[in-house]
Amino acid sequence: MKLLHLDSGLFEEQSVTRQLSARIVEQLSATTPALDVVYRDLVKDAPNHLSGEILLGSGLAEEERNVYQREEAATTETLLEEFLSAEVIVIGAPMYNFAIPSQLKAWLDRILQAGKTFRYTENGPEGLAGGRRVIVVSARGGIYSQGPDVGNDFQERYLRAVFGFIGIDDVTVIRAEGVAMGDEMRQSALETAHEAIAKTFKATELAES
Repeated sequence: MKLLHLDSGLFEEQSVTRQLSARIVEQLSATTPALDVVYRDLVKDAPNHLSGEILLGSGLAEEERNVYQREEAATTETLLEEFLSAEVIVIGAPMYNFAIPSQLKAWLDRILQAGKTFRYTENGPEGLAGGRRVIVVSARGGIYSQGPDVGNDFQERYLRAVFGFIGIDDVTVIRAEGVAMGDEMRQSALETAHEAIAKTFKATELAES
């Protein structure tokens, strides 16, 4: 089985999502024989954000592209190949300013490709990337799953929507919430997330046995 592991937390040492996404991959590696893991750090090796030049180049023949457009088209193909060859995608996705990191958005802009991961039909859009499992590790400084700030969650809701658009409805969210609300709250959030990881993969083992 192939697994794509993505991290987008800006801080390597302090990142909650990096810690938890690594734990999930460890858990899967321990329980899945011959797991083939591809790792991409979207902060250290960030794809360029879409520009008009990149977007125009994607619709040109190879010989019509300039050097920059050829390089960017090759990057897009690499990211698409990594994604489409994976059966499981583990994503460390912290919330920044109510949404996902811009580096993760830049990656999504490369894999959301008409004709590759979705298509338009007379009945509306159709996802072409189904059959995969996505595990999102979500960290938030505050509380957004309930209470007065629930409407400000453009992180988890966006990720569920965008993966649903390309046909992936098997999306698990492991959440650590309130990590900026003091040491005690941070520790409690981490413990809750680790419990959710253990419970999720115990259930997976039982389902496959």
